[in-house]
Amino acid sequence: MNNVFVIGIAGGSGSGKSTFAKRLKDRFPDDIALVSCDNYYLARTGMPFEERKRQNYDSPEAFEFDLMISQIMDLKNGKSVLCPVYDFSLH
Repeated sequence: MNNVFVIGIAGGSGSGKSTFAKRLKDRFPDDIALVSCDNYYLARTGMPFEERKRQNYDSPEAFEFDLMISQIMDLKNGKSVLCPVYDFSLH
């Protein structure tokens, strides 16, 4: 297997992280898989909507980091993953 690198892009809201990542993907379409932290918010479907609206979605506790790390490792090892899709309209 070829060398596989995992590169994290960090920054504040509106700093251009997604734009930068998408431009890299456009430049190297067959060599890059994008994984967004935004897809790994914890599912809070059992929580009433009004309570979900009050959650701090900037807190590390809002994310499924174990799943994200596991899927990144699978990608690094050449496996396919089904990335969760988070619906921002439903918190």
